[in-house]
Amino acid sequence: MSGFGFDIAATDGAARTGVITTLRGEIATPAFMPVGTGATVKAMLPEMVAATGADVVLGNTYHLMLRPGAERIARLGGLHKFMNWPGPILTDSGGFQVMSLARLRKLSEEGVRFQSHIDGSEHMLTPERAIEIQALLGADITMAFDECTPFPVTEDEARASMELSMRWAERSKATFKPEGGRALFGIVQGGIYPELRQRSADALKEIDFDGYAVGGLAVGEGQETMLGVLDETVPALPADQPRYLMGVGKPGDIIGAVERGIDMFDCVLPTRSGRNGQAFTREGPLNLKNARHADDPRPIDETSTCPASRDYSRAYLHHLVKSGEILASVLLTWHNLAFYQTLMAELRDAVRAGSLAEYTQQFNALYGKGANSCEE
Repeated sequence: MSGFGFDIAATDGAARTGVITTLRGEIATPAFMPVGTGATVKAMLPEMVAATGADVVLGNTYHLMLRPGAERIARLGGLHKFMNWPGPILTDSGGFQVMSLARLRKLSEEGVRFQSHIDGSEHMLTPERAIEIQALLGADITMAFDECTPFPVTEDEARASMELSMRWAERSKATFKPEGGRALFGIVQGGIYPELRQRSADALKEIDFDGYAVGGLAVGEGQETMLGVLDETVPALPADQPRYLMGVGKPGDIIGAVERGIDMFDCVLPTRSGRNGQAFTREGPLNLKNARHADDPRPIDETSTCPASRDYSRAYLHHLVKSGEILASVLLTWHNLAFYQTLMAELRDAVRAGSLAEYTQQFNALYGKGANSCEE
């Protein structure tokens, strides 16, 4: 497709680093996409997001169709202009949010009829409508519409869900128009069942997408199971196209997925944690609500180039959090996004240097056993 491409610059085992090319700019991989669900990365200016090193952000069909409406955004010049983000945007098709947020969800072959979690109004989301909305938004990377298989489910339930998603994937591809260098990614489903994941990957390759996402993980199955699913799934995906692990964002999960050949990530964890007083550091997460930070003059990370990480004391951040000041959310979100982008840059460097195993060992040793939970 003209305007969209993926070039792998170096590999280290299954891991790789490269560049996704779009008409709105390049995305260095492995890449972490800050989540801008409702046309904003919460508590951040677009310029601040870009300054952390982010090349691409994520928007969401479900939220934007409900408020302010896809047609309105299109009339106002598209999502990039609307939110003042000139770089690439990937839009999620809304399948996960329909499962997790919508009221009175009624699933059928046609699509999903649901009530808005905002005002109770009724809507119908189909593969055709999901693709139409993403086109109205002007997404650089569009996602096929799928049902996000919940966890836990039986193998029969996972099979039925996956097969429905594959039929929806065909309809998504038939509706999609690759105008302006836009790309369409398919989504592998199948729960925790390797055979279903393989069948899903094969079906998507037959349909032929520009990239391939792994969905339906980080929904409660645990890291060991998630990485096991990736061990079975990633080798079934084309080696020369981008691979995107949806909704996964704990540092240890990202590193493990990069080791298995994943190129793209998104997660609300760094932004949501920032709004709740949590800061990610190389030694593990810090809970700035804790009284032990009240007299600590040190910044979160004096070596960081991010002003939020370097120029404000832990004592001040503790004060802001305890006082409920808006600036606490701004500074901690800014810091967390910078931490994540630094992690991705270091992973890219490690793959290029052929030292990913050493980097992973050092990171995990320093990050500690509490890496994936908030400091108590």
